[in-house]
Amino acid sequence: YSLNKKYMADKVYKALESTLSPDEAVRKQAEKYLENVEASAGYAVMLLKLVDDARQQQQSTSMVPLAAAITFKNFVKRNWRIVEDEPSKISEEDRNTVKCTVVDLMLTSPKQYQKQLSEAISIIGREDFPEKWPSLLEDMNKKFQSGDFHIINGVLQTAHSLFKRYRHEFRSDKLWTEIKHVLNTFAAPLTELFVNTLKLAEQNSSNVENLRVLFSSLVLITKVFYSLNYQDLPEYFEDNMETWMTHFHALLTDKAILHTQDDEEAGLVELLKSQICDNVALYAQKYDEEFAKFLPQFVTAVWNLLVNTGKEVKYDLLVSNAIGFLRSVCERQQYKSLFEDEGILVSICEKVIVPNMEFRTADEEQFEDNPEEYIRRDLEGSDVDTRRRAACDLVKGLTKFFEAPVTRIFSQYVGSMLQQYASNPSTNWKSKDAAIYLVTSLAQKGSTAKHGTTQSNQLVNLEEFFNTHILTDLNQENVNSLPVLKSDSIRFVVTFRNQLGRPNLLLVFPHLVRLLLSTGHVVHTYAAHSVERILMIKDGNSNSPLFRKEDILPHLESLLSNIFGAMGMVGSEENEYMMKALLRVVSLAQDSVLPYMPTLVEGLTQKLVIVSKNPNKPHFNHYLFEVLSLCIRSTCSKDKSAVVGFEGALFGIFTDILQRDVTEFIPYVLLPPIVVHWCNLISTPVMSLLLELHEPPVPDTYMALFPHLLAPVLWERPGNIPPLVRLMQAFIEKGGNSIGASDKFNNVLGVFQKLIASKSNDHYGFYLLNSMIEFMQPDLLEPFMKQIFSLLFQRLMKSKTGKFVRGILVFFSLHIIQTSADKFQQLIDSIQNRMFSMVLEKLIISDTQKVSGAMERKICSVGMTKLLTSCTALLDENYSHLWAPLLEALIGLFELPQDDSVADDEHFIEIEDTPGYQTAYSQLAFAGKREHDPVKVENPKLFLAQQLSSLSKQMPGKVSGMLGYLNPKAQEFLKGYVTAAQVTIS
Repeated sequence: YSLNKKYMADKVYKALESTLSPDEAVRKQAEKYLENVEASAGYAVMLLKLVDDARQQQQSTSMVPLAAAITFKNFVKRNWRIVEDEPSKISEEDRNTVKCTVVDLMLTSPKQYQKQLSEAISIIGREDFPEKWPSLLEDMNKKFQSGDFHIINGVLQTAHSLFKRYRHEFRSDKLWTEIKHVLNTFAAPLTELFVNTLKLAEQNSSNVENLRVLFSSLVLITKVFYSLNYQDLPEYFEDNMETWMTHFHALLTDKAILHTQDDEEAGLVELLKSQICDNVALYAQKYDEEFAKFLPQFVTAVWNLLVNTGKEVKYDLLVSNAIGFLRSVCERQQYKSLFEDEGILVSICEKVIVPNMEFRTADEEQFEDNPEEYIRRDLEGSDVDTRRRAACDLVKGLTKFFEAPVTRIFSQYVGSMLQQYASNPSTNWKSKDAAIYLVTSLAQKGSTAKHGTTQSNQLVNLEEFFNTHILTDLNQENVNSLPVLKSDSIRFVVTFRNQLGRPNLLLVFPHLVRLLLSTGHVVHTYAAHSVERILMIKDGNSNSPLFRKEDILPHLESLLSNIFGAMGMVGSEENEYMMKALLRVVSLAQDSVLPYMPTLVEGLTQKLVIVSKNPNKPHFNHYLFEVLSLCIRSTCSKDKSAVVGFEGALFGIFTDILQRDVTEFIPYVLLPPIVVHWCNLISTPVMSLLLELHEPPVPDTYMALFPHLLAPVLWERPGNIPPLVRLMQAFIEKGGNSIGASDKFNNVLGVFQKLIASKSNDHYGFYLLNSMIEFMQPDLLEPFMKQIFSLLFQRLMKSKTGKFVRGILVFFSLHIIQTSADKFQQLIDSIQNRMFSMVLEKLIISDTQKVSGAMERKICSVGMTKLLTSCTALLDENYSHLWAPLLEALIGLFELPQDDSVADDEHFIEIEDTPGYQTAYSQLAFAGKREHDPVKVENPKLFLAQQLSSLSKQMPGKVSGMLGYLNPKAQEFLKGYVTAAQVTIS
C-alpha cells in the first residue's frame, strides 16, 4: 500500500470499529464515513485485506474483521450489479482483483468469515458467472482434491449459494446454457466427492468429530444435488442414478452416533435425511418414469422413518419433508395402487396424519411466547415447514384419488376427537384443535391467499360443522377463554369465508369485532385478519363487495375502538393486521366515518410519531399511511378547508422525518437506509396528496421544504425518484410560476436533465417537463425551451427507445396545445434549418402509433390536430407534402391497434404497461395521483372534423384538395367523423 492507501485503510478500520459502538451517534458517524468512501478506488479490496489480516492473526479477538466481512458482503450486494445510466462504485480493476482473491480467502478463513464471503461470492456469481467469471468452477473443483474438508465445505457452501437460484428461476435459453456449463464441469466431481465422503464416513464411524465434518459435507452435497436436478433431469445424473439413489437409501437408516441431545435444534443426521426426502420427492414428482424402480424401497424407508420418529421439535423439518415425499407419491396416477387398500389409509391417518396434527407443548409455548412466529407459520404459510401443514397437505393429496374413503375414514377420527373434547373441554381442548384442522384439510381442495378456499369437498358439510362446532367457540362471552380454539375457529371462518355465505358471515361478524378485545395476541390478530378478509369478499353476481356500508354501521364505533384498543396492547403496538383491518373498515364506511375522524386522526398521528423513531415494521407503516391518505381524501372531498387541519396534524411530523440531520454536510446520510426509504417512499406521497388538495398559492411551510427536494444525494437512490417526482409535480401544479421565477428553477431543470438521460428514468423526466408545460407561464419556460428540445434530440440520436419516443411525442403534443403549432415549428427549425420536416416524417408520422395509454393518445391526437390546422408552415410549399401523411397517421392513431413492438436491443428496459399521463409512482393506493385531462376535449375525432371544417372555411378549396391525397380507407374514416360532427369541409 502507498502511504495514502495505508492512511485510508486505518481510517476504514477505525470506522468499522466505531460501527460496533453502543453509542448511536458514534455508529451513525462511522456509517456516514463508510458510505462516503465506499466509491473510492480499492475500497472493496481494502475490506478483504482486513479479513485476510485477521485470518493470518488467528489469535485476534477483534470483531472488526467480521464487521469488514459483513460490510464487504453488503457492499457487493448493493453495488456489484452494473446498472445502465448509473455510475458504478466498483472499478473494473477492483472487480478483477476481488474475483482473483475472494475464493481463496473464503476457503482459508475461519467459519464466521467464511459464511459472509461465501454469500458475497454467490452474489458476484449471479451477476458475472459464467461469462465474466469462467474460471470460478474450475478453481472450485481443484479445491476438492485438497482433502481438507474445511476447504471442501467452503466450496460446497459457495456452490449451494450459487446454484440454489436454479430452484426458482424461470426456464430460459440463458439459464439452460449456464446449467449445462455447470453440469459439464461440476456434476462428475460432485458425484466423486459424494462417494468418497461416504467411504470416509464409514472409516470414521467411531470418530464423532470427524463424522460431524463429513456429515456437514454430505448435507451440502445433497442440497447442491437438489439444485442441479430441479429444472430438468440431467443426463449425467440419469446415468448415475443408481449410485446416488443407493446411497440416499442407505443414509435414511439411523446413525445413532450423531444423534443430538438437544430437543430443539436439528442435528446433521436430521438435516441430511430431510434433504434426501426432498430429493427423492423431487424425483417422484418430476422424473417418475426414470425413478420408478427405486420408488417402492423409498416409500418403505420413509414410512418407517415417520413411524419411528419422535415428536421433538428437532425432527420437524425431517417429518415435514418425509410427509411431503408421501404426498408427492400419492398424487401421481401411476402410484395410485400403493394407497388403494383401506387398511393403508387407516394406517396413514392413525400413524402419520393425526399424530402430526396434534398441538404439542412446543406449539403451545410458541403460541404464548412467540405469537408473531406462530402467526407467520400458521396463518401466512411461511417458508418454515411445519408438521401440521405437511399433514394437512397429505390429506389433500390423498383426496385427489380417494376422496370418498378418505373423507369417511378420517371423519370417524374427527367424531372421536370431538367426543373426547366434549367429555372435558377444559382438559381435552387439543382434541378439538386437531379435529378442526383435520376437517379443514379434508374440505379444502383448492385455495389462494387472496380468496381463501376456491374449491371444497362436497362430502364435508361445512355449514353444519360451522354452526355446531365453530360458532360455539366464537360466541362465548369470555374472549380470553381457550384462546387456541378461538384462533382455530377464526381461521376456519377465514379459510371458508366464500363457502359460508353472507347470512353466516353476518352472524359471526359481531363476535369477530368483540374478539378484537382478547388479550391473546394470536386471537385478536386473527380477528382483525378475518374482519379485513370478510370485508374484501366480492359478490359473485355483481362483483361488488358482499358486505355493504350498512352492514358495518351498527358495529363501526366498536370496530374503531377495539382496533385501537388492541394496538394499545403489549406486542400489538405495530400490528399490521390491525392497521390493515382499519384501512378496510374506513374504506368501506366512507363518509360514515367522518364523525369519528378527529379521534381517528389523533390516534393515527400518535402512532406515526412513535414509528417514525424506529420504523421497523414496513407493512404496518405502509397501511398506516394508507389509512391517513384515505382519511385525507374522504374528509377533504367533503370539506376543502380540512386540508389545513391535516397539515397542522401531520406536517410537523413529516418535516421532522424528512429534515432530520439536515444540518450535516450531506442531508439524510446519517439516517439508516430503511428510514430514508421509508420517509421518502411513504410520507412523500401523503405530502403530495395534501399539496394537491391545497388551493394555490403554496403555503410557506411547503415552500420551505422545496429546496431540500433538490439535494443531489436524494436523487442518487433509484427508489426515491418516483415519490420525489410526484411531490415536485404537486409543487409545480400549485406554485409553478413562483418556482419558475425563483433561483431554484435551474436546479429543477437539472433534475429533469438527469432523469431524461437515463433509460430507466426518462419517463419521470417527461412527467416533470409536462407539469412545467401545463402549469407554468410560457414566458418563464421560453428562455430554456431551445436547450430542452436540444437535450431531447441529443438523447433521441444517442439512444432511441420506444419508451422515450412515446414520452417525447406526448410532450410535443402538449407543447403545441399549451403554446401554438407555429411556435413549435419555429423552435425546431431554429435548432437546425428545416429540421421540422425530419421531426414530422421520422418521428411524429412514423411513430405516433406506438403511443400507449388512453390519455396519452388523446393528448397526441389533439396536438396533431392543432398541428394540421394551425401550423402556417405546414400549409405552405415547404412542408405541405407532409400534411396528408400526418393526417393519415392521426386517423391511424384513432383506428389502428397500438404498435407495441419492441426493438431487440431494448427488451431489458422496464416499460410501464399503461403509464398514464403524469402518473408518477405511488406506493400508496389511497394517495394515488388522480389522472386529469389537460386538453379538455371530449371527443378527439369530432374535434378533428370541426377544426378541419373551420380551416376549410378560412382557405376554401385547399383542404378538400389536400384530402384527395389520403388513401381511400382514411377518407372513409374521416367522412364518418365529419358526419358525426355535423360539419362540412369545402
